[in-house]
Amino acid sequence: MNNWIEDIKNKYQSSNIAEKLIFINIFVFIFTFVLNTFSSLFKAGGNFIIDWFALSPHFNELLYKPWTIISYGFIHSGFFHILFNLIFLYYIGNLFLNFFNKKQFLTYYFLGIIFGGLIYILSYNYFPLLKDQQAVLVGASAGVTAILVGLATHVPHYALRFQFFGNIKLMYIAIGFIVLDLIQIPDGNAGGHLAHLGGALIGYLLTRYFNKGEVIILNFENLFQKKEKPLKTVYKNKQNTKKRKENPKEHQAKIDRILDKISKSGYDTLTKDEKDFLFKVGKN
Repeated sequence: MNNWIEDIKNKYQSSNIAEKLIFINIFVFIFTFVLNTFSSLFKAGGNFIIDWFALSPHFNELLYKPWTIISYGFIHSGFFHILFNLIFLYYIGNLFLNFFNKKQFLTYYFLGIIFGGLIYILSYNYFPLLKDQQAVLVGASAGVTAILVGLATHVPHYALRFQFFGNIKLMYIAIGFIVLDLIQIPDGNAGGHLAHLGGALIGYLLTRYFNKGEVIILNFENLFQKKEKPLKTVYKNKQNTKKRKENPKEHQAKIDRILDKISKSGYDTLTKDEKDFLFKVGKN
């Protein structure tokens, strides 16, 4: 048993930020449904996790449970709900990290969840279609959508290969998901689909500002890594800052050339040096 736990801990610590979020989502999912099972057996009524961590459409509940604007993104309503979200997070998240660093990944993910939650609340309070419905919002979809649309805006012509369909560009995949959300709004779960669209919007806006050098980076990174000794951290930050100040224009020009090559010919056409350079940029 201890070996099994140690294996999980080691796997978590060696994972990248997208995979760490997958681990956390799976843990919360299992814990939520175990708690729900015990609540049912003892007829306790309700589910503590859903009651206190899902996002309500009512503004007054958000005021005394402000954490729900983020915590709802780690709760899922069922097996297929979490399965599709985490499969998508794994593939798109790892691809995202080829072009952006982990701080930017967390910014897109959490701002997608926050903005999607706000759109959900506003929708339930101002659209007549939703006013009479009673539901809470759960799921990481808004954060995942922000990452997808942000990446598709950054490298729209990057193509993914699908069995039976061939190569499909990221911009068409992103547009397809947005269209699916739009046409499903009248069919039920309108708040959820509008939250996805909120995530898509913030993903697009973040990338547009990033391309101009004005992207907002929030310090969510410390939630998922061990704290380093102050001396080591200060030295590392100074070194990275010095490197960026040495030749920022040439550094950015090299990144742009590689990204342009990927958008035209695909990631596989890069040389080993170019892939290594892109990997190092993604780690910073």
